[in-house]
Amino acid sequence: MSPTGTNDSGTNGPGASALSNAISRRHVLQLFGIAGVGAAGIGSLTACSPSDPNSDEAGDNKSGNKEFHGAYPYQLPPKGHYNLAAGVTEGIQQQSPYLDLIYPSGGMYYWADKKWEYMMAESSSLDEAANTYTMKLRSGLTWSDGSPVTAKDVVDTFNLRWLMRQQDWTFLSDVKAQDDTTVLFTIGTPSTVLERYILRAPILPSSVYGEWATKAEAMRKAKTSLDSAEGKKLNGDFQKLRPENPVVSGPFNFDPKTMTNAQMTLVKNDKGLFADKIAFSKVVLYNGETSDITPVVMNKDVDYATHGFAVASEKTFEQNGFRILRPPVYSGPSLVFNYTTHPELSDARVRQAIAYVLDRNENGTVALGESGKPCKFMAGFSDILVPDWITDADQKKLQAYEKDLDKATQLLQAAGWKKSGDKWTTSTGKPAAYDIKFPTEFADWNPAATNAADQLNKFGFNITKRGITFTQLNPDVLAGKFDIAIQGWGASNHPHPYFAFVQDLYTFNYVIAANSGGKGMNFPLQQTTSAGPIDLKAVVDKSAQGLNVDEQKKNITAAAMAFNELLPIIPLWERYGNNPALEGTRVAKFPADDDPILKNAPYADNFVIMGMYSGKVAPS
Repeated sequence: MSPTGTNDSGTNGPGASALSNAISRRHVLQLFGIAGVGAAGIGSLTACSPSDPNSDEAGDNKSGNKEFHGAYPYQLPPKGHYNLAAGVTEGIQQQSPYLDLIYPSGGMYYWADKKWEYMMAESSSLDEAANTYTMKLRSGLTWSDGSPVTAKDVVDTFNLRWLMRQQDWTFLSDVKAQDDTTVLFTIGTPSTVLERYILRAPILPSSVYGEWATKAEAMRKAKTSLDSAEGKKLNGDFQKLRPENPVVSGPFNFDPKTMTNAQMTLVKNDKGLFADKIAFSKVVLYNGETSDITPVVMNKDVDYATHGFAVASEKTFEQNGFRILRPPVYSGPSLVFNYTTHPELSDARVRQAIAYVLDRNENGTVALGESGKPCKFMAGFSDILVPDWITDADQKKLQAYEKDLDKATQLLQAAGWKKSGDKWTTSTGKPAAYDIKFPTEFADWNPAATNAADQLNKFGFNITKRGITFTQLNPDVLAGKFDIAIQGWGASNHPHPYFAFVQDLYTFNYVIAANSGGKGMNFPLQQTTSAGPIDLKAVVDKSAQGLNVDEQKKNITAAAMAFNELLPIIPLWERYGNNPALEGTRVAKFPADDDPILKNAPYADNFVIMGMYSGKVAPS
């Protein structure tokens, strides 16, 4: 699977709501994680080739050149570029965990402890009465060109995020600098998810982006629509910006002159955040998807990788001395259906039947071994998070859809389907024949799709497997050019269930597919369940609104119950990482298996990156 996990993009968010008066300030602070740990914890792709042998002849760090070797796909310039503003595509390492070493954000989050580790920020606070959120930057921060990091850089960053339609502006109404290190965010729609948007936004330099941010701010304050001709032009023109020499605030910077199609190097920026606390002198990143990176890991040229490796590869890694780290990814692959071209699939009983046909434990094991775990709750978001949001009594109402061919048969017959020989025909008398599209290059989604097709065919469907290149899958699904496809469910980037439901119900549906002129799966969000009519978009949007977590739980439970019954998409299993980690060569050690930081999603608040900053992940 792609190392980036699921696609958590989207432009739709909750609408306006009043700030709840039923919540205490202490509870607000807990929800926002303001009592964070602060600085206390800080102490076209081609096959890859081994690292430059001149960098360390011994293949380790004994020569004194302390390297960390990772892996993440990127495109070479000119397709790949250094405009790393959120929403601009093809930015080099833009979606990568390693971006936190280049353009750090205000903070990073401990998912198990539900606490913030401040990074560029020194502190943050919410003023509930004034509907404002204040972020205070650390003093003395500098850019790699020697200029100071100031509140203006943060303000410009967020004006560009407005220009690029980022979801934070669903909740924000304004942002301004109070002084050189203090940023005041004015909240339009209170939400417990807003702080994450603020503290996890990579801060960009005004020296590079300021001209564009100034234009965006003027347009925003004039209330000019981004859908206007003027708005579209500024948005489009900005996306063409191509900075040549990155100016960064992190402890590492790009080294463009040494970048190849096989690997790139991040070199130490001594002026960067906590540069004195990170003992590595450079970070080497190998380029490619799973098939490219597997032999490089086998050769011990990589210390840590987040790709979804094949089961056989994982076993070989272990035999070669790698530890396999298994952090939860909070997402996984699912079956997505085209309801426009196949209206017979609109009957929820048909989808429930398909869920009962599939042995999802087998599917996960075939695809990802120990790291492919079938969902217990089928709630639309991670099983790990369900107890935080849904009561024990309501959890018991969620159907697990364990394999039951008799139930599957009964449901299809109730939906008007019939068996003709050993094959099913639909309620309209047509053969139950469908293509299933999947990304050929993903070493976990490929076998997941193949196994699901085999199980359905054995039951009497006629499924044709269509492997396509991973870069084509998303456009095809958004355009409705598919019957059934493998796509992600759940959210790897954010711990709040709202983001999982956005992925499940919006991202590959007409809600967001409209941005590219398509309808996607075209699943109507106005539905009727056994509990009555439900507007799924309204319920999901409300699930992130306000600061009253009990009210959010009601909407999350309603969305989960509807998802469980309707199964608009069918999660196959929940992915856990099978991340190879090499200890004793270049890296002394990685977090222990029982370290709570391994509850962090590897694509969000990566525990290795946080370990580098704290000094716990250090050279051998």
